[in-house]
Amino acid sequence: MIETMVRPNSAGSPAARWWPDFLLLAAIWGATFLFMRLAVVEFGAIVTATLRAAIGAAALLPVLLWRREMALWLPHWKPVFAVGVLNASIPSACLSYALLSLTTGLTSIVNATVPLFGALLGWLWLQQRPGRLVVAGLAAGFVGVAALAWDQAGIKDGAAAWASLVAVLAAATAALSGAFSALFTRRYLASVPPLALATGSQIGATLGLVVPAALLWPAQWPGTSAWLGVLGAGVICTGAGYLLFFRVVERAGPNRAITVTFLMPLFAMFYGLLFLGESITAGMLGCAALIIGGTVLSTGLLRRRPA
Repeated sequence: MIETMVRPNSAGSPAARWWPDFLLLAAIWGATFLFMRLAVVEFGAIVTATLRAAIGAAALLPVLLWRREMALWLPHWKPVFAVGVLNASIPSACLSYALLSLTTGLTSIVNATVPLFGALLGWLWLQQRPGRLVVAGLAAGFVGVAALAWDQAGIKDGAAAWASLVAVLAAATAALSGAFSALFTRRYLASVPPLALATGSQIGATLGLVVPAALLWPAQWPGTSAWLGVLGAGVICTGAGYLLFFRVVERAGPNRAITVTFLMPLFAMFYGLLFLGESITAGMLGCAALIIGGTVLSTGLLRRRPA
């Protein structure tokens, strides 16, 4: 939900010490994939996504009430709930499913394509004519995703190869849904404050998933590690993560804040290596370089500044 929370008129203070918060945010959001991996093996994809949204909403709601912003999103509850489905329900469920077959590092690399899909949708939907660098970035980024999918399917045979390919597509679907929700938010919910939008969308995501989650609740009560996973994803990554993100936007500006997307895979791969014994291959790093480099180009972060 990174791009969804950014407001174009936000201004950062150059003198503010924003780097510590920025690095902490990357570390927190990079841990999302570790926490979800711990949860999904026992809860399943739908229940994991539902619990993450519900716990995240519960963590953000007291802050929203304290700031007296609850009434600011209620008049827009229908589009806010729609954003919850597009930016929380679908992405969380798809990423949880992907983590059943992919490593946390691989999943985080594909998830880093959210701005890439945003640039593509801006071109196709909003008719924003892309320049050469944008086109080159889009091509490089999607070649990286295709290479990653081929690498995962190519090293396996039969059903395992198919499961890996579907997992990559699921992670890409999560990124596409998140990018679409960002454009939807900018067009229809620009007047809703970020904290109110974040809280309302998490509530909407919970309501959208609660029925299937109840039907798919695991027969055996999940263990401690699974519960710690959903609590970490909800309280730390969603609740504390968004509050920290708002502070980074305030101090550094939205353009700098959104680049946290590029650091998240580094932390995710490190956590996977440290806590889950996952491997980091040269192919993964090469695909990550293509995807992140393509995203930087396609989002205009390397545009020449006027003298």
